[in-house]
Amino acid sequence: MGASSTRNQKKSLAIVAQAEEVRAELTQLDADTLRQRARDSLGNQAELLAVLGEIAHRTLGFEPFAVQLQGVLRLIDGDVVHMATGEGKTLVGAMAAAAFGLQGKRVHMITVNDYLARRDAQWMGPMVEFLGLSVGWINADMPAEQRREAYRCDVVYGPVNEIGFDVLRDRQVTDPSALVQAPADVALIDEADSVLVDEALVPLVLAGSQPGSAPTGRITDVVRGLKEDEDFEVSEDRRTVFLNEEGADKVEAALGISSLYDDEHVGSTLVQVNLALHARALLIRDIHYLVRDGKVQLIDASRGRVADLQRWPDGLQAAVEAKEGLAVTEGGRILDTITIQALMGRYPMLCGMTGTAVEATDQLHQFYGLGVSVIERHRPLQRFDEADRIYATVAEKNAAIVQEIAAVHATGQPVLVGTHDVAESEGLAEALAERGIEVNVLNAKNDAEEARIIAEAGDLGRVTVSTQMAGRGTDIRLGGADEADHDQVATLGGLAVIGTARHRSSRLDNQLRGRAGRQGDPGLSVFFVSLEDDVVVSGGSGEQITAHPDPDTGMINQKRVHDFIGHCQRVTEGQLLEIHSQTWKYNKLLTDQREIIDERRQRLLEEPDYAWQDLAKRASDRAAELADLPEEIRWQAAREIMLFHLDDSWAEHLELMDDVRESIHLRAIAKETPLDEFHRIAVREFKELVQRAVDEAVESFKKVTIDHEGAHLADAGRARPSATWTYMVSDNPLAGSGNSVLKGIGAIFR
Repeated sequence: MGASSTRNQKKSLAIVAQAEEVRAELTQLDADTLRQRARDSLGNQAELLAVLGEIAHRTLGFEPFAVQLQGVLRLIDGDVVHMATGEGKTLVGAMAAAAFGLQGKRVHMITVNDYLARRDAQWMGPMVEFLGLSVGWINADMPAEQRREAYRCDVVYGPVNEIGFDVLRDRQVTDPSALVQAPADVALIDEADSVLVDEALVPLVLAGSQPGSAPTGRITDVVRGLKEDEDFEVSEDRRTVFLNEEGADKVEAALGISSLYDDEHVGSTLVQVNLALHARALLIRDIHYLVRDGKVQLIDASRGRVADLQRWPDGLQAAVEAKEGLAVTEGGRILDTITIQALMGRYPMLCGMTGTAVEATDQLHQFYGLGVSVIERHRPLQRFDEADRIYATVAEKNAAIVQEIAAVHATGQPVLVGTHDVAESEGLAEALAERGIEVNVLNAKNDAEEARIIAEAGDLGRVTVSTQMAGRGTDIRLGGADEADHDQVATLGGLAVIGTARHRSSRLDNQLRGRAGRQGDPGLSVFFVSLEDDVVVSGGSGEQITAHPDPDTGMINQKRVHDFIGHCQRVTEGQLLEIHSQTWKYNKLLTDQREIIDERRQRLLEEPDYAWQDLAKRASDRAAELADLPEEIRWQAAREIMLFHLDDSWAEHLELMDDVRESIHLRAIAKETPLDEFHRIAVREFKELVQRAVDEAVESFKKVTIDHEGAHLADAGRARPSATWTYMVSDNPLAGSGNSVLKGIGAIFR
């Protein structure tokens, strides 16, 4: 962050101090005068903060702290604000949004889920509306007309994926009146590190319906009978699997074929066998996905909840469905896709808030050019962060976790346990139930009860077991939601947070820690770690460490082992950053090409006769034949033809580049640089795409029937898909859990 950040902080504190002086004189103003004062204050930051603070007090009953005013100021200046959990980020974001709205800028308040979008819009709406600004929100089940109305508001709250899906759907319309979104000037992002870093490269996808392909029932049955280490091998990090010679022989014999590697089978049977094997060996029920209501539902590892719209690429999704004996869902041709990082790049201005921005400073600067401003706590932190408790094995660690929870619970102190997956959370809950300890479980199976469970987590004697706490969006208050027993819980030491393993990123650890010690309350945090945990195995791959557990407790207390755990986590963080950097280099060129397509699409939509003039110039005879048709019909017919071929060519380009990407690593064998080769192919193919789209549009213009009803594209076999659907592709379905996932899930807490 450096010296410039320090200067910004000093400047911000001085402005906030001035605002607090101005504030006293505002309390006597009537509503109309206060509104006018707000409009007149745009050139004076201290005055603006004072007015916003007074409006927040009148409309919401909140008295903003000085640190909250400082947060508002840094957001207005375009930073990512680092504010601890419980410091009132929701109000800070709404005040900043109101300030942007006063400047005539439309703001998208980016949330991580539907619940928070609706809650925050309704909660903060009165303050924004006091200024004559409109507030709306977007939810997944909202029809197009309601969405269109919401997007016209000055401040729009919406989940990041829904806003992205609306961008993709708008890229398919052929009439400007069908557009849903209105341009926004600012994206203000809650849980900014989660959206901008953890999920930055998650592709949002719009697909058109077409039959999918899956491993046949026969192939799934054959693969189910194979044995690990005997018929197939799994890599040490459990991210890849492959048949060995014995396994290939068994599959060939069972299917009655001579060789999986013959030309007739390599592109079909072998692909299906590999998909079935991947689904069988690497994707584990209740860790990577759930089966609910006859459907496979992916678990969002970064948030510990069901990812309703997320799926794996079609072949793998179908393989898991076949493995579970479910109906294989329809596949789809990808019509368009956008990563969240590219989606955020569409906004002229970005800013955001999170409790763990400092740890993501490098990524935020490297990929978005964003600075981080640290806002101090309103009250000093009273939480005690205990050193990790390290054990040799997962079994020893899990026994110690159960023992520690029981001991803390016996005192009446509330306990929040952060686990890494559904199976672990349920195994722990069962182990505690056997000891007579009642547990509230929050995981992907019951995330609809999320707000209630979190609100109660600070209650006297409460034990809450949750998967990933990032983006939960509800404060844990000591003594329960109404804080009735606040003082008693505080006397006991406040909320005790226990982590069952280190995450691959220290940011996620700190998000969990941050649930304790809210607003100066006492609290405790401690992480349990074993040398068999994924973060240690992955980050310490190839390294040896000698440990000497205490003979009585089994704990490992040597400093060098603690240092080694920290080293392993830093290695995994570096790996994640490198993956992000490399993946973005592949995605960036396609994003730039998409912008060129967007510009042409926008011109075709906005200039009524642009498509007609272009096609008439290239096929003047056909244009003359249509001269008697009304002008609007000719223009719309030409527009639909050109847009169809532009969109169709782009979909083909995406499909081709996806195939290229899958095999580009083979270029390294020929001493070529895969990334350079990918770019060379992408540039060459894109040039051909543009010309092909125009040539095919001219051919259709000449041949397709065009009458008073418009262009009959469907009759010529050029219909758009009858149905489209959206989903998110899980590019990294095997993101590691804290505990090694194949260590005996059914009994991990026995």
